[in-house]
Amino acid sequence: MASPEKILVEFCLPVYNEENILKENTLKLLQFFKQQKYNFAWQIIILNNGSTDNSKLIGQELVNHQIKIIDYEESGKGRAIKQYGLVSRADWLFYMDIDLAVSLENINDLIKQLIINQYDIIMGSRLLPRSKVDRSLARGLSSKIYNFLSRIILDHKFTDLQCGFKAIRTEVFKKIIPLINDNNWFFDTELIYLAYRQNYRLKEIPVNWSENRYQQRKSKIRLFQDGFSFLIKLLKLKLRLVKLNKSLLNYEGKS
Repeated sequence: MASPEKILVEFCLPVYNEENILKENTLKLLQFFKQQKYNFAWQIIILNNGSTDNSKLIGQELVNHQIKIIDYEESGKGRAIKQYGLVSRADWLFYMDIDLAVSLENINDLIKQLIINQYDIIMGSRLLPRSKVDRSLARGLSSKIYNFLSRIILDHKFTDLQCGFKAIRTEVFKKIIPLINDNNWFFDTELIYLAYRQNYRLKEIPVNWSENRYQQRKSKIRLFQDGFSFLIKLLKLKLRLVKLNKSLLNYEGKS
């Protein structure tokens, strides 16, 4: 790994119709980073994925040497992160939600793990014993249900695959991207599970998570519908990995 002063970390903010909070929260994040005096290079990357409001224009107005905006015509958080990951020249890609639901102080908890250089992916969890969470009953219940289903079906050890607060070594990400099918919210689960099955080094850290939602940005969680959709996606992912493993075994057997 390069010495800290030669490392580039890109903090990616996937954005879809967030004109109400984009400027304020991006500047809040910028100010936080400036106060840290990191000994590595960093940049904020706004990933505007198909917004139909003024998010693109607001993002463009924020651009300077520390803030960049990448505009994608198609929507999808996962799609935007994957597309940018393929072309990024950073050593690490860090992505987080623009509502800043995770406390900014947790960024430094993640950075500490990054500098230690023992892991390929570091991810926040809202469900570890030391995590602090302030959220609605429906969203809290949905996270627990999703996690229970994923651990049963995919047989993994992690507590929270879906938390939108992760850092990944870019060279590792580029290898995993071609295997990830989902372009939306299930992207996180595919990323972590595929990395886990390929024996990359993963680390969970507890986060302080608060449901930062304003009136126009109400949760779209549909507990039963989304739970069923998640179950189907889990089963398809499991089946895909089984087929992939069989094909690899057959290939090795013929070589």
